[in-house]
Amino acid sequence: MSEQIQIENKRKCFFTIPLVFLSDFLSTNGFEKYRAKQIFESVYKNFIFDFDAMSVLPAPLKKILTEHFYFSSAELLSEKKSKQDAGKFLFKLNDGALIESVLLTAPTDDGDIRKTICISTQVGCAQGCKFCASTQNGFKRNLTSDEIISQFITFTERKEKRFIFENVVVMGMGEPLANLENVLNALKILNENFAFGARRITISTAGLADKILHLAQIDFPYRLAVSLHATSDEIRNQIMPINKKFPLKELFDALKIFSQKSKRMITLEYILIESLNDSLESAKSLAKIAKNLHAHVNLIPYNTVEELDWKRPSLAKSKAFLACLEKEKISASLRHEKGSDIEAACGQLALKTAKKIARI
Repeated sequence: MSEQIQIENKRKCFFTIPLVFLSDFLSTNGFEKYRAKQIFESVYKNFIFDFDAMSVLPAPLKKILTEHFYFSSAELLSEKKSKQDAGKFLFKLNDGALIESVLLTAPTDDGDIRKTICISTQVGCAQGCKFCASTQNGFKRNLTSDEIISQFITFTERKEKRFIFENVVVMGMGEPLANLENVLNALKILNENFAFGARRITISTAGLADKILHLAQIDFPYRLAVSLHATSDEIRNQIMPINKKFPLKELFDALKIFSQKSKRMITLEYILIESLNDSLESAKSLAKIAKNLHAHVNLIPYNTVEELDWKRPSLAKSKAFLACLEKEKISASLRHEKGSDIEAACGQLALKTAKKIARI
């Protein structure tokens, strides 16, 4: 481990400390307590993530803050922009691990543009979904809450004092519910300190039924999405190993309880894979499931991964699948192709980069 990383580990990430902690820290070190509010306002209202750039602070205070706290624990290595209005961002963490975030844009019904950031919660993934690049190098570790927050602060505009995204989807590399404490801590900072609305945040899970039941029992203000991708245990067992631990009946029972407790509509994510789950029979089965759960369905044409054999169905077939759902009065949407030219599938760019580094 380098000297720089050792020093960094002795410091605290600023985003993990509450206002009262900072106030006490300042008092202990001979500074006025009111400075804590000035610092919080500089960070959470003005998006200043550099103590030296906080003009309201005296130089001695800037120095001691820099010695004890840091902001980002993720270095932006590269950024790729897609012809389809997507951007992929590759980060290196302090231990050299690689993670990704994706920025997606989509037109709204009123002619505006909606921007969504998709963030990662783990290095790799242990769920083993057969269509996903995140699982190819296995699971390495959970991200800390400050590593999760570091992805958010990359997408800010200090001059405009705003985030450049309107929605957050926690469904990048990793299974969020398998790293629930750190994920919730990070989202709490985003929601409370940055005043980013909880209803604009969605957590997506592969289907950890026990964790979904846990969410039903706590104060969980965010939206929930489930990566379903199949309407029968037979097919889901083939592509999602988690289904053997939590088969569909158990998953659906947990989702019903969550829906009743939260009073919110859940989303069923459904990746369309050619000749596997894209038949009209599957569409009809999915319509029954969505109706029973009172769920919205988000159809996602498969984003091809070089190392895998799966293919996406034709656009005509995808539209026919959507039409079948709409005929049954199901709330559904079909995501347009985004990022296929920049390895935008979860974990795809990190996997490719890691292999390149290994060869070198």
